[in-house]
Parts: sequence; structure tokens; C-alpha cells
Amino acid sequence: MHYFVATNPNAVTEERRCELLTQHFSQYITDHKKDFVERVLNERTRYLTVVLEDIYQSQNASAVVRTCECMGLQDLHVIENKSEYTVNRHVIKGANKWIDIIRYKSREENNAEVCLSALKARGYRILATDPGGSQTIDEVELDRPLALVMGNELHGVSEFAAGLCDGKVRIPMYGFTESMNISVSAAICLNTLIPKLHKSHNPWHLTAQEKGLLRLQWYKKIVRRSDLIEREFLRSIQ
Repeated sequence: MHYFVATNPNAVTEERRCELLTQHFSQYITDHKKDFVERVLNERTRYLTVVLEDIYQSQNASAVVRTCECMGLQDLHVIENKSEYTVNRHVIKGANKWIDIIRYKSREENNAEVCLSALKARGYRILATDPGGSQTIDEVELDRPLALVMGNELHGVSEFAAGLCDGKVRIPMYGFTESMNISVSAAICLNTLIPKLHKSHNPWHLTAQEKGLLRLQWYKKIVRRSDLIEREFLRSIQ
């Protein structure tokens, strides 16, 4: 026996709802800004990501967020076992509006294990940044998605997190000092890897679906009172 579920032929699918909302918001945005959004979307990537572990100085965490956004990363992962992630608005300059910050802050689990296990399950190679790394950042291959783990300002990547990584990578240094500020390290690593990634044939661009979701998300951040506009528009198409 076959059972048929009655459906509303006029019901709007989630994908179609996203398209309609994007079209609706676009009328409130100048062509210049829409072109800017498209240029940024075309350079965005999730192929490369950064993981911050227990960064306790807000200006350092915020500077890394700003660097990641400037360099085209869409995702940033923050492990909060000992230190809570906080924002320094004078440093971050609104960069957190345009990037996805995934926070791991459970009190019942080891957040480093949760984060790194999830990234491994998604196919990422995970490298801890460490002055004693066996390879330099410019030697890193990008034949698969890559996550760079950066530890806190005092101790670096924890021994536990390092044990879950696939290896360690270092920034070449030629002075007496053994380490750099974490935001400087992030900038050097990304400025080394991003041009290499762009020149490669690896599938580093976002998918059309990812771009569509982000486009709508960013449009809503650009348009004032977007929540009210969205509610009124959705009522009109129901």
C-alpha cells in the first residue's frame, strides 16, 4: 500500500527562500558594494583554516581574526579549555562580521580533542606551529585541506593538542629570539600559503551553495534593520 503526503505546491523551499531573500536585499545595496561582495566571495576559502588554542590576550586573538579575514579565510576555530575568547574592538575592526568563528568551549569535554577530531573527520591535515617543527612553512604541501594550530602566548600549542596533530611546522628565523607574536606568526604563515594555494589546481574555492549562503549573510549585515525587512518579506511570500 502506498501512502501519499499532501504538500503545498506553493510552499517555498529553503534554497528558494535564500534566493528570494538575496534578491530582495540586493535592491538596498549599491552595485559597487555588490561587486565588492562578489570579488571577496571569489577569493574566499575553507581549504585552509587556523585554530587558536587558549589565547588569553584579546588583542592577539583579534589581530589573528583580522589577518585571517584579510587573507580570505572563512573559518577560524577557537579552542577554549583554559582561556575564554574575547574581542578587542579597536584591533578587530569589524573583521569578525565577515568570518565564521567556531568556538569550542564545553566544560565537560577536552575542546582540543573535539575541535581537532572534527577537522580530521573533514579531511584536514593538521599542523601545529612550533619553533622546533621538522619543516618550514614554505615547505608545506597543500595537496589536501590544511589546519594550522597556534597555541597561547606563553606556552605555545599544548602537548595534548600537539599529540593530535599530523606534524609541526616552523617559521624560519635568523635572530636570537626563538618566537614571534602570534598575530605576526599567523600573518607570515598565511602570506606564505595563500599565494601558493591560489596558484595551485586544488579545489580551494567555495561551492556555489556556500557562496549563496554567505552572500545572503553578508547582505543582511550590510543592510540596516535587515531583521525587520526579512520578517516583512517572508510574511509576503508565505
